[in-house]
Amino acid sequence: MVGKLAWPPATQPHATGELTMSIRTGKQLALLSSCLAFVIVILDVSVVNVALRSLRVEFAGTIAHLEWVVSGYTLTFAAFLLTAGALGDRFGPRKVFILGFVLFALASLLCGLAGSLTALIACRLLQGLGAALVVPASLAIVNQTFPEKNARSRAIGLWAASGGMALALGPVFGGALISLTGWRAIFFVNVPIALLGSLIAWRCVQDAASTAGRVVDIPGQMLAALALGGFTLALIQVNASGLHSPAVVGGMMVFLLSGAAFVAIEKHMAHPMLPLHLFGNRHFAASSLIGVLVNFAFYGLIFLFSLFFQYAWAYTPLDTGLAFLPMTGSIMAANLLCGKLMVKHGYRTVLTCGIALAALGYLSMLPFVGDGRYADIGIQFIVAGVGIGLAVPAMTNAMVSSTEQRYIGVASGVLNASRQIGGLIGVAAMGLIVGDVTAERFAGGMAPALLWSISALAIGGLVGFLGLRKFEPAVTQTRLAGS
Repeated sequence: MVGKLAWPPATQPHATGELTMSIRTGKQLALLSSCLAFVIVILDVSVVNVALRSLRVEFAGTIAHLEWVVSGYTLTFAAFLLTAGALGDRFGPRKVFILGFVLFALASLLCGLAGSLTALIACRLLQGLGAALVVPASLAIVNQTFPEKNARSRAIGLWAASGGMALALGPVFGGALISLTGWRAIFFVNVPIALLGSLIAWRCVQDAASTAGRVVDIPGQMLAALALGGFTLALIQVNASGLHSPAVVGGMMVFLLSGAAFVAIEKHMAHPMLPLHLFGNRHFAASSLIGVLVNFAFYGLIFLFSLFFQYAWAYTPLDTGLAFLPMTGSIMAANLLCGKLMVKHGYRTVLTCGIALAALGYLSMLPFVGDGRYADIGIQFIVAGVGIGLAVPAMTNAMVSSTEQRYIGVASGVLNASRQIGGLIGVAAMGLIVGDVTAERFAGGMAPALLWSISALAIGGLVGFLGLRKFEPAVTQTRLAGS
C-alpha cells in the first residue's frame, strides 16, 4: 500500500506540475513525521534533566534515583535499538515507526501520572522502548524518501536539526512548564506530538518492501538487554553502595556472562540481531565508537550541569533551561549548516573539526566552574554546541554510507545504540565523580568531570581522523537507495 499523499493517487493529475507538487508535499510530510519522532525522543532527555531537582524534592530521592530516571530511558532505548532496526527491515519502517510512536505516547501519559519514583522509572523504561522503535525507523524513512544523494544529505541534516531544536528549546520550554504547572507537564506534552506524528506517517509514508528472510533474534535480544541492564545497575550502584557491594558485583557478572553469550550466539545465528561482520568495516566500527565517546561527554555533562546550576548556583528550572540555550541553540544552527558542509568537504573533515570545537569549548570552561559566573562560560557553551552540532550529522552520514542497503536499519540501530550507551556511561560516570548533590561536591567534581569528557572527545576525534575516509563529498547513492 502507498501513502495517500506521498506518491501519485490512483487518478492521475491532469498537469505535470500538480503531480510534482503532490510528490514533493508527500516527501515533506514524511520528513516532518520523522523529525517529530526525533524531537520527542531528544526532548525527553533534555527536559527531564531540568526536572531533576523537582523530582528529588517531591520524592526525596538520591542521586542514584535521579540517574535511574535518566538512564532507565536510555537503557531500554539502547537495548532494543538493534531489534527495532531489524524489525524495520523485516516488516517495513512505516509499521514499526507508528507502533513506536503510539507506545511512546502511552508511556509518556503514564510517566505524567506516576505516584512514586519507582513507578516513574518503570514508565521511563517503557518510554525508552517506544523511542527505540521510532528512531531507526525514522532514519530509514528519510533514507527511502530521499534516494538522491545530495537531497538525502540535506534531509539528514534537517532530521538532526530537529533533534537540535528539541535540545535548544526543550530545557527552556520544560523549565517554563515546571515553573508554571509542575514536572508532570513535561511528559504530558509528548502525547499530542506523538499522536500527530503517527497520523502523518500513517497518511504519508510509503510502505517499503519487507525483507522476508529476516527474523527477530529473540535470544540475542534477551542477552543484550540482560548485559546492558547488568552494566547499568553496576554503574549506578557503585556510587550508592560501593564497588564491592552485591548489587555492583552481581550486575557486572550479569554483564560479562550475558555479553559473552551474546557474542557467541551472534556468531552462529543465521539471522543475528547484530551481524558482527559489519564491524570488519573500519568506517562502521569507527562511527560506532565515536558515537559512544561523543555522547559520553555530551550527555554526561548535560546531566551534571543541570544539577550544578540548580544546586551550586541556585538556579530555578527556568533559569537552568535558559542557561543551556546558548549551547543547544548553537547545536541546532550547526545541524542546519552541516549538510552543506558535508557535501563540500566530506564527513570526516566536518566530524573531526566538530569534535575539536566541542573539546575546546569544554576545556576553556575549566577555570570558571568553581567560583565563576555564567557570563564566564556562555561563549564556551556556544563553541561546544557548534562542535556537537557538526559532529552528530557527520557521524550519522559516515555510518550509513559505509553500510549495504539491506543493513541500513541495523546500522541505524547500532549507531543510536552506541550513542545511548555512551550517554548511559556518561551519566553514571559523572554521578560517581560528584558523588552527591551538594554545592561542596560540585565545587570539587566539575573539573575532573570536564577533563574526562575532553579526553573522550580527543579519542573520538583521533578515531575519526584515522578511521574514516579522507574525503567523501556526499553519501553513496547506490548504498542508500532504499531501506
